[in-house]
Amino acid sequence: MSGPAQTPPEDLAETARAAAEQAARASYGRLLAFLVARTRDVAAAEDALAEAFRIALETWPERGVPERPEAWLLTAARRRLGHDWRHRGVAAAAAGTLALIADERQEAEMAEIPDDRLKLLFACAHPAIEAGVRTPLMLQTVLGLDAARVAGCFLVSPAAMGQRLVRAKAKLRDGGIPFEVPGRDELAPRLEAVLSAIYAAFGTGWDDGVNPAAGVAAAGLADEAIFLGRLVVALLPAEPEARGLVALMLHCEARRAARRDAAGAYVPLSDQDPADWTAPLIQEAEAQLMVAANARRPGRFQLEAAIQSLHAGRAAGRPVDPAMLAALYDGLVHFSPTIGARVGRAVAHGDAFGPLHGLALLDAMAEAAEGYQPFWAARAHLLAAAGRGADAAAAYAQAAGLTDDAAVRAFLLARRARLAS
Repeated sequence: MSGPAQTPPEDLAETARAAAEQAARASYGRLLAFLVARTRDVAAAEDALAEAFRIALETWPERGVPERPEAWLLTAARRRLGHDWRHRGVAAAAAGTLALIADERQEAEMAEIPDDRLKLLFACAHPAIEAGVRTPLMLQTVLGLDAARVAGCFLVSPAAMGQRLVRAKAKLRDGGIPFEVPGRDELAPRLEAVLSAIYAAFGTGWDDGVNPAAGVAAAGLADEAIFLGRLVVALLPAEPEARGLVALMLHCEARRAARRDAAGAYVPLSDQDPADWTAPLIQEAEAQLMVAANARRPGRFQLEAAIQSLHAGRAAGRPVDPAMLAALYDGLVHFSPTIGARVGRAVAHGDAFGPLHGLALLDAMAEAAEGYQPFWAARAHLLAAAGRGADAAAAYAQAAGLTDDAAVRAFLLARRARLAS
């Protein structure tokens, strides 16, 4: 008589790997922030946490996945930190920190691990940190993006971004920068950098949610960014830009399912069926935007959210007003004259006042936007509207060559083929 069936070792390994990956997606940023707030050493905490995940993949298949993977990983990372300090002969210098970790061990394992991500966000936005690296530092330390992914967000090489991040982490470790939520008189100057980092993380996660080529490294990042945005609103309920950011992210998130059809083909916003949008997210976004507007202190994120709100009106049967859209983009460019905002403004002006108006705005920024994919997609759209089919076809081809998203590429090439036919 045969005994009970046993789970094959390869299945146990796969279960352990899946559990570790899930813990990484759900808890990496919170675990890292917890360690950094107590050790002040970002690089050491990252190494210790990476070692904890490695050990998990080795031991969980044999011993089983622990009941609380997050607490297990935190304990393993703390032990690694202590070992490293002793090995390097700096135990005396780190005695206070080690004692603090030891004192908190029982509490951390018995209760919910505190969420210190906001502390680390504001530490990364400290004036002592170089302005250009604050957002990348937040993306890597608080939200878990690796250097290559962060570099891709800012159009620099991974090596150059890696060097900047190393220097910034050394500044956090050696500069006496407090790992705490600053007093309210110090919050405002750092808020813009914090909100920009959260939005950059949301954009990365939002793209990855529908683009298989982007991989799974940032899976769940959009939800994490929305969560962090809500935390900032809870901390600063009277700050309209924080509410504007949350409204913007919620409006975009509400349309996630409509961005691809059943076959996986890309669907532009103008062609999406509002019935496919998530109504509760739109309602929450509108409520946040209304509270923000009542403060009468407009800013970048409020205007971006207002643009999305105008599109969301289609769900209630209200067509998009081209002139109003152009006016909102004018305001956005006033507050934040980025390439993306200027391209959006050109399209809005072209749709409202004729394609030649939009093309003139694009021509004024052509040199700066030569390698920017949305610039070429916008140019193709406006050239086609102006009846310049051959030029539009060339622009569609250029835009298609600048995207890694296969569905977007197929959409652009289909538009190009339509011109030819």
